[in-house]
Amino acid sequence: MRSWSAPKVPRLPGAGTPLRLFDTAAGEVVPTQPGSTARIYVCGITPYDATHLGHANTYLAFDLVGRVWRDAGHEVHFTQNATDVDDPLLERAEQTGQDWRELAEREIELFRTDMEALRILPPREYVGVTEVIDQVAELIGRLRDKGATYELDGDLYFDVAAAPKFGAVSGYSEEHMLALFGERGGDPGRAGKKHPLDWLLWRAERSGEPSWPSPFGQGRPGWHVECTAIALANLGSGFDVAGGGSDLIFPHHECGAHEGHVATGEWPFAKAYVHAGMVALDGEKMSKSKGNLVFVSRLRQEADPMAIRLALLARHYRADWEWAPGQLASAEVRLARWRSATGLETGPGAEAVLREVRARMSDDLDAPGALAVIDAWAERALSSGGTDPQAPALVKDVADALLGVEL
Repeated sequence: MRSWSAPKVPRLPGAGTPLRLFDTAAGEVVPTQPGSTARIYVCGITPYDATHLGHANTYLAFDLVGRVWRDAGHEVHFTQNATDVDDPLLERAEQTGQDWRELAEREIELFRTDMEALRILPPREYVGVTEVIDQVAELIGRLRDKGATYELDGDLYFDVAAAPKFGAVSGYSEEHMLALFGERGGDPGRAGKKHPLDWLLWRAERSGEPSWPSPFGQGRPGWHVECTAIALANLGSGFDVAGGGSDLIFPHHECGAHEGHVATGEWPFAKAYVHAGMVALDGEKMSKSKGNLVFVSRLRQEADPMAIRLALLARHYRADWEWAPGQLASAEVRLARWRSATGLETGPGAEAVLREVRARMSDDLDAPGALAVIDAWAERALSSGGTDPQAPALVKDVADALLGVEL
């Protein structure tokens, strides 16, 4: 599947510092320790509706990860999927009378344009699930050969008893897992399962649904195993960061981690599990199921995409927060001030800006702290000026390279 165009990222003088991130599995901020190439997998969209601010908040967070790694001298191998066949997509297509393939293609293209506008660095591999059904089936076959699966009325399940470290990613109690499992696509109450938390690997063909041939019969993959297969094929086991919104901690990342463990014998599947917070509107998490969405494409008709990006950067990536229109207006004011300050012929010295923004961003992506550093420089530049002719250009490059804000 085609990715989207990459923005040009300026190179900053010197080299950045090693990145530390909050690892959900560890429950604390830990150093990332990639080799020369840092490997990251970020779970993509199910394309049955347009990109909303919750999506943008998540993908911006992991864009920052890649920017800090690059500034520290690493190549970045970034892989992302699009879940272009799944129950919500099929249900929306049926409700609206559209072909599910056309619906997915249209929404993926809109997602690409939103990501380009927000200057999100693109993945090296952008993979549609329908492109790799055979690859997913091969992984399921490996799990079956390990004795980790069982059949129920033609469907194939992962047996949670085959995952000795189950719970290590989320740290949740079984009671909490069961509640979330039912809310997030699981089927804890299905009769005949060995354990309520066993999850679907292969869904046998149902009338009217798309299906593909496999060693397990005609059907389609379950959700979690798709990302596991794509990550393994492109990044291998033990990659540096698995990322997504905090709603993916369980079951999605928990289940995927143990599929990878059983299939390869290696633990951990990802060295760190990193999660962005949820964005709310009118007191509830922004989600397609609730319909309380603020679409990026519509905001782009009202405002500069860099103001949208700044509005998102004003909240720490792990925070849960609520969107209000005034936040965009504040971001537009900030953007205008930054552009005015970096448009001056001279300004206050900016070496400290580079050093402090690097320090803030390497410390678990403290983007609000980094914004404050540039705000302070811009205030000095606009109020009292400066004598350094190189400073405005350096601040402009810092904002671009590390925050992705083009001034």
